[in-house]
Order: sequence, then C-alpha cells, then structure tokens
Amino acid sequence: MAIDRRGLAEFLRGRREALQPEDVGLPRGDRRRTSGLRREEASALSHMSTDYYARLEQERGPQPSEQMVAAIAQGLHLSVGERDHLFALAGHTPPPRGAESDHVSPGMLRIFDRLQDTPAEVVTELGETLRQNALGIALVGDLSRFRGPERSIGYRWFTDASTRRGYDSDDHAFLSRLWVSGLREVATVRGPGSRAARYVELLLERSEEFGVIWERHEVGLRPPGTKRFVHAELGRLELSCQTLVDPEQSHALLVYTAAPGSESQEKLRLLSVIGAQRFGIDSDTAPAAERPER
Repeated sequence: MAIDRRGLAEFLRGRREALQPEDVGLPRGDRRRTSGLRREEASALSHMSTDYYARLEQERGPQPSEQMVAAIAQGLHLSVGERDHLFALAGHTPPPRGAESDHVSPGMLRIFDRLQDTPAEVVTELGETLRQNALGIALVGDLSRFRGPERSIGYRWFTDASTRRGYDSDDHAFLSRLWVSGLREVATVRGPGSRAARYVELLLERSEEFGVIWERHEVGLRPPGTKRFVHAELGRLELSCQTLVDPEQSHALLVYTAAPGSESQEKLRLLSVIGAQRFGIDSDTAPAAERPER
C-alpha cells in the first residue's frame, strides 16, 4: 500500500484540532489560543518528537512505521475504526482488532486520564500492562516496558523470581493458581495459535511449578477484592481493586484504592510524593498523560 501524504496530513490535523486538552488529561491554561491540541502536545502524547510529528502534518518526512502509526493512534485517542483508517493512509495494513489488540479505546482512555490521585493501569486479558499512571508506576514499577511474553505478569510470575517480591508472600501460592487458571480459560476461548496458547507452551517448557498446577485443570478462580502489595520503601499496602472492562478489546482498567483512614491510605499519600520525586513532576497537578517518555 502507498502512503497518502495529503490524506494523512489532513486527518492528523483534523483529529488533533478536535481534541481538547481536558479530553486527554492536560490542563487548558489561562493563555491558550489554540482551540484543539497543540502539535507539541499531540507529539508528546504519541511519544515522538514535535519535529517528526509536524512533518507528517506538513506532508513531509519518511513513511511512518507501523509502530509510529500505532503510537499516534493511541496518542490522539482514536477509535478502532479511526486507527484502521490512519494505518491505511500511512500505507500499512491495519493490525487485528479484538483480544490481541493493544489499542486502548478512547472511552477507557478518557477515564484513565482523569485518575491522578490513585494507582491505575490498563491491562489485556493476559495481564499485559498497556498504560500506567504515575502512581501506578510508583507502586509496582514501569510494567509497560516489557516486550514479548515478558509483557504478561502471569508469564513473569513463573519465569522471573523478582516479580513475586511485589506481593505478600502469604498470597504467592494462590496467585500461582490464579494465573494458571486465568491463562487456561483464555487459551481455551482463543484457541490454538493464539498468544495465550503460545504462553502455555512456553511456560510448560520453562516452569516446573506451572506444569504441576496446569495438570490440576483448575478454572474459575478470581482475584480477591483486596490486593496486598509489598513496596520496597513503604512496605505492605492493602488496596481494593475496582475493574472496568472493555468487552470489545478485552482490556481492563484497574484502579487501586485504600480504605479511608487506613495505614494504606497514608502510604498511598506518601507514594504520590515518592512518584513526584522520581519523575520530577508536581504530584498535585500533573495529569497522567504527562508521565515521562520511555
């Protein structure tokens, strides 16, 4: 497929100008003259340089890679249909929709962008973290940095011992069963050749513990309402987990909160300070969309 430079430029400008700062978790500011997003804001949301993004809107520069197009689609909060259109304009075949898609829906992003005072993340049905806010990173580290099978916390649970350090040791046995049960359910639904089926094959080869639990054929296990995290600096935090599911994309928005007046609530407050110091931002005012680029 050939790139449609004019169509691409016009589509990008139109979508950028239609978005308001508050739509993506950014402050509007008192002296703002632009009706929509500025180019530098759109480029930051897409994790690329302003110059690179500007050249696309000016019908210049090289053909963007599929990875670049996917980043722009997510940064501009495009729907799946709009994402597919963007890929076609850029001269690429659109990626698959549904369970194995990493594209977070605009509606879920709008909610996520407003979650500034409590840890939150967007994950796939295989436990692959797609987005985290600053407090989420401060709580468990940057989980979106992983690639390949390591993106799945269930996979890392059985192949990387450091993964378990972030959870109360009394919960480890149940969590092992939980990850296996969940993977079995997803692999059954998605079938042979799916990413879930591939993870099963890899884990059977690499983890004796996984193999033992897999032979039990347990299904139907569900995570407890309260999760017990172990933070390197703050110790144990008991947090409730609220879940919002996007059935079309099989993504879940996980929001972690502490009981009012609890020790964990105070630790969450301290966590916001730690996160602000680590990322060099104002914990009281910085939106989730302003997390550091990787």
